[in-house]
Amino acid sequence: MELTINHTTRNFEVLPESLEALIAMELPEKKKGIAVALNNRIIPQSFWAETFLNNKDSILIITATQGG
Repeated sequence: MELTINHTTRNFEVLPESLEALIAMELPEKKKGIAVALNNRIIPQSFWAETFLNNKDSILIITATQGG
């Protein structure tokens, strides 16, 4: 199964169950400052657990950074 994450194609034997599970895999240490779009649609964090992934989905993960 295949997902495109931040414009990079990734193959999975089994897709993560939800958007929340994918974020936990990709950014295990980060809990805040994350925005996610699924197939060009922003998904609020309150819906990540109930947003299921499908083969060939495109996900864009944006994280806030500190700087000056």
